[in-house]
Amino acid sequence: MFRTALRNVLAHKARLLMTVLAVMLGVAFVSGTLVFTSTISAAQKKSSEKGFTGVDIAIQPHRQDGDKGNPGDAPKLTQRLLDQAAAVPGAAGATGAVNGFAAIADKQGKLIGEGFNSTGANYYPGTGGKDARYPLKSGRAPHGAGEIALDAKTAERGGYKAGDTVRVSVDGPVLEQKLAGIFTTDDGNVSAGGSLALFDTPTAQKLYGKPGEFSEIYVKAAAGTSQAALKSAVEKILPADAEAITGKQLADDQARMIAQDQDAQRTILLTFAGIALFVGIFIIANTFTMLVAQRTKELALMRAVGASRRQVTRSVLIEAFLVGTAAGVTGLVAGIGIGSGLRSLLASNGAPLPDGPLVIEPSTIVVSLAVGIVVTMLSAWLPGRRAAKIPPVAAMNSVHAVPTTRSLVVRNSIGGALTALGAAVVLTASASNTMGLGAGVVLIGVFVLTPLLSRPLIAAASPVLRLFGMPGKLAQQNAVRNPRRTAATASALMIGLTLITGMTVIAGSVQQAIDKMATSSMKADYVVSMASMTSLSPDVEKKLAAHPDVTASSPVRMSPSRVDGDFKDLSGVNGATIGKLTKLDFTAGSFEGLSGDKVVIDDALARTHHWKLGSSVPVTFEDGKKGTLTVSGVYKGNDLMRGMMVDLRTIAPHQTEISDRQVMVKTKGGAGESVKDSLRKALGDNPAIQIQTKQDISNSIAKGINLLLNILYGLLAMAVIVAVLGVINTLAMSVFERQQEIGMLRAIGLDRKGIKRMVRLESLVISLFGGVMGIALGVFFGWAAGDLIKKGINTYELVLPWGRMGLFLLLAAVVGVLAALWPARRAAKLNMLSAIKAE
Repeated sequence: MFRTALRNVLAHKARLLMTVLAVMLGVAFVSGTLVFTSTISAAQKKSSEKGFTGVDIAIQPHRQDGDKGNPGDAPKLTQRLLDQAAAVPGAAGATGAVNGFAAIADKQGKLIGEGFNSTGANYYPGTGGKDARYPLKSGRAPHGAGEIALDAKTAERGGYKAGDTVRVSVDGPVLEQKLAGIFTTDDGNVSAGGSLALFDTPTAQKLYGKPGEFSEIYVKAAAGTSQAALKSAVEKILPADAEAITGKQLADDQARMIAQDQDAQRTILLTFAGIALFVGIFIIANTFTMLVAQRTKELALMRAVGASRRQVTRSVLIEAFLVGTAAGVTGLVAGIGIGSGLRSLLASNGAPLPDGPLVIEPSTIVVSLAVGIVVTMLSAWLPGRRAAKIPPVAAMNSVHAVPTTRSLVVRNSIGGALTALGAAVVLTASASNTMGLGAGVVLIGVFVLTPLLSRPLIAAASPVLRLFGMPGKLAQQNAVRNPRRTAATASALMIGLTLITGMTVIAGSVQQAIDKMATSSMKADYVVSMASMTSLSPDVEKKLAAHPDVTASSPVRMSPSRVDGDFKDLSGVNGATIGKLTKLDFTAGSFEGLSGDKVVIDDALARTHHWKLGSSVPVTFEDGKKGTLTVSGVYKGNDLMRGMMVDLRTIAPHQTEISDRQVMVKTKGGAGESVKDSLRKALGDNPAIQIQTKQDISNSIAKGINLLLNILYGLLAMAVIVAVLGVINTLAMSVFERQQEIGMLRAIGLDRKGIKRMVRLESLVISLFGGVMGIALGVFFGWAAGDLIKKGINTYELVLPWGRMGLFLLLAAVVGVLAALWPARRAAKLNMLSAIKAE
């Protein structure tokens, strides 16, 4: 039986090549995903471990929300604590670290790196006046308020060398700094594409609001002292609001976080790999079903000469094993290339990826081969069982097993039940994972029902097909002749287009909701903030307020407080101007008279705490002083504006450090490029500050959505490619199966051009059937998901992207035309006499 199976594989090379390609693409997707995530994870872990080299114990601030104390109290790590840590038994020394945000501009004034990865720290000279964390490559360490040092990669990207003047920003105002030195570092942030600027310790403490304090204290163990022993010694000197963590635990924690991030990324990518495989299963099952049908006499003859049912099934499964093994090996090789190419592509587009070798884990090899073999064998199992049921008497005639009416009734009943069950789950789902489960059940149900649905939908295309004469009529009849085959062929394309359409509908609807939210809640022409979303210096608002084009401005200043027993941020705004800058829908009260002990709150807070207009709200301010606020307005909150707002003068006396989250600005002539340029110049052409209009805010959010959507399109293109192979496969085997019929058509006068047109139209109508089904299901899922999204975005409304849906339908038509090229050419080349004699 093994020799028989091997002979059959080698005898049908062209037909099985398509099956190998379908499985190979799915396997390549899986193996490429595993290689990519393993490579990035290993590089980040290695970079993380290097970052903690020389750190045996880290002393960090530690305070939970439930701890006692004032809302604004921050644990303090002082010079005195550092000196005590350096003197504990078993310590070889201690280093104080200060860190924060530091944006570096290149010589053209543009920000180097991404805002979130632009960091600043202190150079803490130890033995010999050097900081072991940052070996100097050229120049010297920074001294005084006017000097910095840069990491070598940032200096190279900015075109800087020691002695140059560098423009730096930590909270808004631009600092002109002399580049004292250039250093190398194993900092994971830098290796991932970020930048690092070093100041001397007093300057860093002043810039980051920690005069005489440190963000962390690192303690190095003396020779022969373990990290555990040193930790015990350090814990004896710690204040109540600080904790000691070993360097190993820090590295392990960061590695765990990296693994979690990679797991999420891997899950997303593997989901799409699963989709490609899911589509491939239909093609493989369809291929083996047709191969078995075409070999009815051969298999029946095997039964007649003594082969058992089990042997026949085993023969088909052995074929599947050989095909799956070949697909698994080639898919693994292709996947390694995909993983390497994906990393290079992202790196070339500026993605912050760490350096490191390509990692191919043994589990990747095992999983790839297992996926290829298991998927193929599972897909071939049902056709194998059918093959085993062929009676020996079939060897005496040309009767092929035709599905009975009863089997179609059972199939339609099961499909209807699954579709109804899945639709009920989707419509009643309260969580995304439940909706995903329901969507999967609907897809399976509709797939089971596609033979039933194919007849009326394809019949609807009859008037158009008749325009092409006899080839069109024959194409329509061929498409509905075997509804099971048509369903299996169309379903592959249907699944891909369902996902693409559903995500497009959701993305377009979310984008419109964000546009509507920005337009409806803001009167301000501009919102000024840091590119890193860190705090702005109060000087920024002062400069903007003094600008001749500005008619109204207000900072948004956050102050941590305890409100009604819970920690919440109070948003400080200019009570006199905030009404001119926002356009909120108040259900009670207004911004009018927002001063003193007045507070306006969003409707969610009002419902949660049962507050209403005039309610008294107990508050403990940042410095621990208590007070009572009176609700003077309740507004409908959204993702852009929510929370509790008070006048700036109410929270100012309780703040030790004053900084703004953003500044809202209204100008005389409204939003415009010339006004924006004027505001930018007034702020010193600072690359770290972003000045955004309402449309800019919406576009920045849309950028993330569109990036995700484009990635999705790219990933799902794999499923569409697999679907194309499926259509080619089906048509090619259909042509082989209908050789006698095609020969007869040629004999009675249908020319080669007519044969080609017939096959192409058949392919086109099947592909369009799959496209229509996919788009309809995608719209349904997009509409159903809207109920979940509305809970988070109250401006969400369903938007149907008619233009893109038209393109998707056109894509389905193109798939049909391209897939038919080879089968149509093959059908037209058949010798009519040989074809008529074919059995």
